[in-house]
Amino acid sequence: MTANDFEIPKGLTMALQEFTVSLIKERPNNIYDYAASYFTRLLKEKERLLNDEGDYDEDEEIAKLRYAKRQSVCAESYQPEEDEEGENAEKIVLPKTEEQRKRLEASVKSSFLFKALDEDQTIEVLDAMFERKVKVNEDVIVQGDDGDNFYVIDQGTYDIIVDINGTPKTVATYTDSGSFGELALMYNTPRAATITARTEGVLWALDRKTFRRILLSASSKKRKMYEELIGSVEMLSELEAYERTNLADALESKKFKDNDVIIKQGDDADAFYFVEKGQCRVIIQKGSEEKEVARLGKGDYFGELALVTHSKRAASVYAVGDTSIAALEVGAFERLLGPCMEILKRNMTKYQDVADKLHN
Repeated sequence: MTANDFEIPKGLTMALQEFTVSLIKERPNNIYDYAASYFTRLLKEKERLLNDEGDYDEDEEIAKLRYAKRQSVCAESYQPEEDEEGENAEKIVLPKTEEQRKRLEASVKSSFLFKALDEDQTIEVLDAMFERKVKVNEDVIVQGDDGDNFYVIDQGTYDIIVDINGTPKTVATYTDSGSFGELALMYNTPRAATITARTEGVLWALDRKTFRRILLSASSKKRKMYEELIGSVEMLSELEAYERTNLADALESKKFKDNDVIIKQGDDADAFYFVEKGQCRVIIQKGSEEKEVARLGKGDYFGELALVTHSKRAASVYAVGDTSIAALEVGAFERLLGPCMEILKRNMTKYQDVADKLHN
């Protein structure tokens, strides 16, 4: 079976559009936790309808739960390895002043889509983005239209408006930050909402072709890299394949220079870490004395002790040379690593024995 033989599952496009509107409206701090909760609620509602009504038409009931009527769309998947241009595509470089570039760099920092990019890819995307100034009441995108650009907000206030049974309803508002327009580009679906400028503003836009070639390709490569990393960690053999994929999607790469502090003894725990490149040294401090207790390399992990015990960091970890770390924030750690918790607790005992010896 080839990639071209795969079909988009029935109802997927509709479900993703509804989820995206809900995500825009609620603006959760953690996208992954929100997604888990959202689809769990949807599943329970489906089960309730099945129990209440007997015969269940999934398309019909999902349509009842959605914000708008069903639309006939053709969703396409993006296969980076099949991209005819790929890395050989001609790079677009649109001139920008130093002030414009600084504003653009500040604007994209909050977009989760840019987290998968390495330094060179980020530069290429920033080079290709162009400025678009908008007027009051101007529609930047219109619900139902084909997607052309992805937008990052620089300045201005923008209303997200959804047509519900012929009645436009404002479901959320952006002010001076945020991004929109990625869903239609990622899944080749019509625009799920209308975005209207409430004030004059400035947007940064990225064309559909460049968005898909760089951002989607980067996300795909990131997932593959992390799945390989996760596959090399013995502890994670307890996870099912789909759980490893979810874990790969939740990881965020962080880079450190020689002797940079990755975690500090005594600090609150906020993440769990895998070494993806380079080395780390683990230091425990007693009074003014520091003792190196371990060296970590690719595939090793650390930071789980404080998360499992809900305590302060028991040691400090420093980078040795240029080091790349994959971080899993605390919410995703608790949600995704449940099947591995017993192994984590066994390792926790080992770490505690080392700490006790050093402190006695």
